[in-house]
Amino acid sequence: MINNFPLINIYENPKLRSKLSSQMLYGEKFKIINKKNNWLKIKTNYDNYTGYIPNKKYSKKFEPSFKISSLKSKIFTKKNNKFIMTGKYLYFGSGVEKKNENKKFLEFEKNKWIKKIDLKNINHYEKNYSKIFKLFLNSKYLWGGKTAKGIDCSSLVQIYFYYNRKFFPRDTKDQITFCNNVKKKKLKGSIIFWKGHVGICLNRSKFIHAYGPRKKVLIMHTDHTIRLIKKTAKLIVKKISHIKNF
Repeated sequence: MINNFPLINIYENPKLRSKLSSQMLYGEKFKIINKKNNWLKIKTNYDNYTGYIPNKKYSKKFEPSFKISSLKSKIFTKKNNKFIMTGKYLYFGSGVEKKNENKKFLEFEKNKWIKKIDLKNINHYEKNYSKIFKLFLNSKYLWGGKTAKGIDCSSLVQIYFYYNRKFFPRDTKDQITFCNNVKKKKLKGSIIFWKGHVGICLNRSKFIHAYGPRKKVLIMHTDHTIRLIKKTAKLIVKKISHIKNF
């Protein structure tokens, strides 16, 4: 099955008051494990993440040829040859299928259009990880979030790999297990893990992370961050890996 909604929340339990555990972007594939009342228990194809989503009308066929390369892309409708904003968006990393196009816009569903400037070919590989992480600067911190509307620390790291269509686990605990320790420490590109937290070194002194206490994605001094987390959360660094190891 395919998520054909801009964003779908994945919950820990089949009820809206349940804790948000993750989200699915437009175009993400998933398998239905079972159905319960108005809910589906699902497993995502990309990272094998399980949880519950509302039982809606999802697509079955989807062949993406492009993906969203901007933080978010406005969705338009076309009326009398004019493009009108809908107030809805597709978010960074979402895959889209081309139905029609003109010089500036691409139609991805019936009378749903996005600007071509916000797209890259589905096979585009972005080596500049800093470029991707900096897109999310000042985005709100949201436990379970994966977009500009709200994102958590592990998703901020994962989104780089998802955009490039390479596997990387969703949660910090699984990321720590998945990643190897770096013997020779190169701070630029280092992924630093604590119990329940993770972020990326942009260079020797700049560290970017979705930081819960500050409620947003921000850049802090690397050494200061390590000392601050040790002081406030009583946590020490558990592992240091490197983004180019994968």
